[in-house]
Amino acid sequence: MDAPEAQKTLMKALEDFTSRENWDDFFKIRSDKPFEWYGEWSNLAEPLAQHCALHSSNGQLELDILIPGCGNSELSEKLYDAGFKRITNIDFSKVVIGNMLRKYLRTRPGMIWRVMDMTNMQFSDGTFDVVLDKGGLDALMEPKLGPKLGIQFLSEVKRVLRKGGKYVCISLVQTHVIELLFSTFRCGWKVTVHPILQHASLVSSYHPFLVVVLKDDSSDVHLVRASIDSTSPKYNELQVQGLFETIAKENKLRKQHTPGEDLLNDLKDLEIGAKDGMKQLLPGRRMNIMLGEHGISRFNYRAVIMDSYERFGPFSYSCGVFLVPKARANEWIFSSEEGQWQIVENAKAGRLIMVFLDEYHSCIGLEAVQKDLSPLVGGLAPEKNENGSKIPYMMASDGVVKRTIVQEVVSPLTGRIIVEDVCTENSESDNLSLSTKNEIFRRLVFERCPGLIQSEALLKKSESLRKDEKMKKAIDYKHHLKSKKKKNRRIGDSGVSAMQEPKANLHVDHYYLASLYHGAMITGFGLILSKLENWILSKMLIRTVVIGLGAGLLPMFLHKRMPFLQIEAVELDPIVANLAKEFFGFIEDERMKLHIGDGVKMVDEMAKISKSTGLHDISLTNSIESEFSQANAETSIADVHTSFTMGHESNILIEDRKGVHVLIIDVDSDDLSTGLSCPHSSFVEESFLRNAKESLCIDGILILNLVSRSATVHKMVISRMETVFEELFSLEIEEDVNKILFALPKKSCISTDGIVEGVARLVKLLESSSPRGNGPNIEDFARKIRCVK
Repeated sequence: MDAPEAQKTLMKALEDFTSRENWDDFFKIRSDKPFEWYGEWSNLAEPLAQHCALHSSNGQLELDILIPGCGNSELSEKLYDAGFKRITNIDFSKVVIGNMLRKYLRTRPGMIWRVMDMTNMQFSDGTFDVVLDKGGLDALMEPKLGPKLGIQFLSEVKRVLRKGGKYVCISLVQTHVIELLFSTFRCGWKVTVHPILQHASLVSSYHPFLVVVLKDDSSDVHLVRASIDSTSPKYNELQVQGLFETIAKENKLRKQHTPGEDLLNDLKDLEIGAKDGMKQLLPGRRMNIMLGEHGISRFNYRAVIMDSYERFGPFSYSCGVFLVPKARANEWIFSSEEGQWQIVENAKAGRLIMVFLDEYHSCIGLEAVQKDLSPLVGGLAPEKNENGSKIPYMMASDGVVKRTIVQEVVSPLTGRIIVEDVCTENSESDNLSLSTKNEIFRRLVFERCPGLIQSEALLKKSESLRKDEKMKKAIDYKHHLKSKKKKNRRIGDSGVSAMQEPKANLHVDHYYLASLYHGAMITGFGLILSKLENWILSKMLIRTVVIGLGAGLLPMFLHKRMPFLQIEAVELDPIVANLAKEFFGFIEDERMKLHIGDGVKMVDEMAKISKSTGLHDISLTNSIESEFSQANAETSIADVHTSFTMGHESNILIEDRKGVHVLIIDVDSDDLSTGLSCPHSSFVEESFLRNAKESLCIDGILILNLVSRSATVHKMVISRMETVFEELFSLEIEEDVNKILFALPKKSCISTDGIVEGVARLVKLLESSSPRGNGPNIEDFARKIRCVK
């Protein structure tokens, strides 16, 4: 088979590293040709010898070595030839084990080859001195599948290692992988991290690292050590920054260790770490723990055990379980220690076990979750649990009264996508376009980010139905057919569940913004409002490019509220675009164009065109002028133009108007290992930012949605944008982790008062183009904008 065909098979395997069938197909094609995912022996020999004592001057070394997920790597062969004769290789692919047996049976007879699942090994406890894992943990920790297989594997590693043994993990140290590894090996383990100097791996632009874990004969907690030069140009900058931040976060936790601190990973660690015992209540004790045991429970659970303070009494229960749904796990009251103690006080339980659910648990239902948890939490109850009385389960509501799945699709690019309609307990909001009490919302959810609602739209009844309801209300009132209570109901509140409304009678309200950060992004138009007014007065369409369509709600809001914009939306995934059209009312017309493609490449092309020929603004056509007039029945476009009497220049040179006026970046990332949830790391590379600046007209603006819990990543992105752009502003949304960045190609010298004034005029502009005369409350955001550069 030629190289291209082999590469296709490789890519198929990459779709799911946990698929036995994919690996069997791959190894049938590779046959006995070695495939070294994370480096050749020449790259590994020195770091293994230096940091793992895996070397021999002469003779046979009496170490029992296990290589899980061995594949057809030459690693075993090289170790054998270096003097390590007691090597056991396991892989769940019968094909590769058969191939390796035929290859080495005669030449290296001491090696053992077995078909075995690395997450369920058939070895006795304490069998091996070394478990040498080359990419196995990485393969199991597919973001779409969650940590379950990784947890099972590491549990097996802990079991089969002897005291004083080592787990040697060759990994790309992605954040979700290294966090699990660190949390698993806390009590009684020494962890060090070392570089493997070579080119990036075959499966990523990241470099492999060596993580060495020593099984210490104690219950002590040791700090994680790293021998890495963070300034070396040989490393991927984002990768190393993420690794150092994860190590710092872990060490901060380990430094705080005292008996009973939240450092426990499973029930076995609990026996060691909880030195005061778990049968007695210890007021104020709080510890994190991973619940789950192979053969007993189907799932693993992240939990916090908290023993109530005496002042919280009297207690109704000696022990209780409190379930937190995935959608609410990041809320302050559930994620912070202070908030958790408030839950404990209200629960009236002597000991509260707070269990955080994820997307896997939601698939089996609450009854099944309780059944799965019962044998795990039963052993955590204190002795005062009256005669083994039943432990009560409590749960935090996710705020959804009713949920209906409208559509489910699987995209090769995005994975499983869900469109759902929900009715919430209290949907009223003070800072959105209009009151939304007792309404239905349509949501777009990506399974790869189950705790994040990608887009949320308000569903409203059609205008014809509203008129019929108003007429019926008037007739009912006239004939006194309604009680006083019914008279006071708001229009549209029929007493029938909103979810029972026929879907054909509902449509997406594009005058409404459900996301706070969308309102914050629109605030950026206020930074260039003087120029915006002049462009409108000059009868030009303002070219606006939105990269990241989602459900199309932000582009459609701009389309409705700002009819002087020429909008181009860019979406990488055509399936997402189809969902936006079919279920969220996204439409294309002469002012709204959709491009299916890579936003990075599009900006690159726009920059090239801008450099070579320049782009000129489009004159406002008669049809657009007519649309603007229809959107504002009482005010013509001429009246709107003449209302802009701020004394700014009325004529703009043609070269000042080339390129894009407004560039909006609102895309999520499918690689959370970079520390970025939004945007993808390629959108904050300095090369992209320079292209973005080049594609903008001189008075334009770049608006970027930044989502990251990493202070290091924040600092890096800000630094790059400061380097490229002449002026930079930021807006932090207190209610969320979003930070909106506004970058200008030239100095504007706009003051805080000027920003507030500009946004106030923007609000009037939004209201003038709305049939409701009602825009999002963005003036509060204006006061929070800070100048960075």
